[in-house]
Amino acid sequence: MATLEELITNAVIATLQKKEEEDVVKIGVSARHVHLSRKDCDALFGEGYELHRKKELMGGQFAAEECVTIVSPNLRSIENVRVLGPLRKESQVEISRTDTFKLKNSPPVRPSGQLKGSAPMAIVGPKGSIYLNECCIIANRHIHLPPSLADKYGVKDNDLVDVEVQTGKPTRFYDVQVRVHESFTPEMHIDTDDANACALKTGDIIKILTK
Repeated sequence: MATLEELITNAVIATLQKKEEEDVVKIGVSARHVHLSRKDCDALFGEGYELHRKKELMGGQFAAEECVTIVSPNLRSIENVRVLGPLRKESQVEISRTDTFKLKNSPPVRPSGQLKGSAPMAIVGPKGSIYLNECCIIANRHIHLPPSLADKYGVKDNDLVDVEVQTGKPTRFYDVQVRVHESFTPEMHIDTDDANACALKTGDIIKILTK
């Protein structure tokens, strides 16, 4: 039977280990997806339609059961593109550079939400379709951090950091945007192109190199 001293020691060790795990920043690989506004969701799925949650994500976001087809101005399409919720003020389509070879379009690399001057795209749902002049981007690499961990690294919202990953293909990413919010869990988001090029997968650990 463990002594009181051993129980206290084990509890301290467990607390420290949990804290270390919370401070670890992991990779989250983001496949192509769509965010919708209320107006556009109504047009695609029907008036007042509510998305059905499939998988919970950080910050109250979720992957929905619903998927759509995206169609470029060149009439090239990709089916079964996942919708993410909740609904946003503006609709946004996020794809990878590899997707552009099939769609024959050239969206800019942007932070989420910066849609002025972005590429056009049509979106087709079960009840209708829409065409948006500015909605399609390739998302920039970015890191989600809670305020406590941002303070630990000495960074703030929208700062840029370098990131090192040690896999079968060791790599360093430069000028990765930091995004800070109390609802975030530590995670760096990259698209499937970056993940495949560096042999990365969701859950792999990164090292932040502050400047």
